[in-house]
Amino acid sequence: MKRTIAFSALAFLFLASSASTETAPLKKVSFIPQWAPQAQFAGYYVAYEKGFYKKYGLDVTIINGGPDRLPSDYLKEGKADFATLWLSTGIEERSQGVKLVSLAQIIQRSALMLIAKASRGITKPEDLNGKKVGLWPSIYQIQPRAFFKKYNLDVKIIPQSYSVNLFLRDGVDAVSAMWFNEYHTIVNSGYDPEELTSFFFYDYGLNFPEDGIYTLEETFEKDPASCAAFVRASLEGWQYAFEHPDEALDIVLKYMREAHVPANRMHQKWMLERMRDLLSLDDSGVPSGILSPADYNRVAEKLKESDTIKEIPDFKVFFKGYRDYGDK
Repeated sequence: MKRTIAFSALAFLFLASSASTETAPLKKVSFIPQWAPQAQFAGYYVAYEKGFYKKYGLDVTIINGGPDRLPSDYLKEGKADFATLWLSTGIEERSQGVKLVSLAQIIQRSALMLIAKASRGITKPEDLNGKKVGLWPSIYQIQPRAFFKKYNLDVKIIPQSYSVNLFLRDGVDAVSAMWFNEYHTIVNSGYDPEELTSFFFYDYGLNFPEDGIYTLEETFEKDPASCAAFVRASLEGWQYAFEHPDEALDIVLKYMREAHVPANRMHQKWMLERMRDLLSLDDSGVPSGILSPADYNRVAEKLKESDTIKEIPDFKVFFKGYRDYGDK
């Protein structure tokens, strides 16, 4: 059955006006995703190329993200008006006094996971006890550490780079991965999915929704209409990307080549397909763009439990797309 993003159900408090912007001058704004061009951000590139931002009155400049260009810093320093951030990062920044606000929660299901080789006898969480596990630094460790605590696991944590080579060379028993990225890299390295044991944190009660659209509270208060326009156009970009995947991939690969990022169409196709799964879950009950209070509280409480934050920011202050969404 064909799935669509239910962005029509967003009901943002600040989406009050639908006045035409055809005769109004375009508002110049800038946007930075949290990494270099790839299909993880296809919706934004598609929205730009198909003129959706201009349709809503915006002249958008897309800045390439990457390890040396932190979106939160670009927002704080006034170098970008909008950015994508993980929910956990947004909460951490807000708790530290940075007045970031979430305009839309794009990803609803966490793609972060651990991958192990079944040949090493790892088929369930308890089998990780005493094993060497590769973890990325900082915010990426909150979920796996909560997972280890939940199952009373004593593992040896090995610092992990952005490569999965240590896992491929048997340097660790399990490795951190994103479903839309490193998992596919490992499979393409010669492993059948049946040879791998995948621990999706989502399946273990540790769903930390990832990419969302953020801005500064000051930007939102000064120009809520532009914030609404950026969200609307971006969601339309994602919808178009999923309905026209080949065209979307052409657009993504164009941006990758321009940024001198190695471009593999099959890998980007896998990434785009997985992004569709993560954005439009039929059984989640949460439309793309909405931040569920339950997801917010789960992430915030784990951040506080790990001493990453001291106080949990008020949900209604943090999420500007909020409406009375109940306790789902």
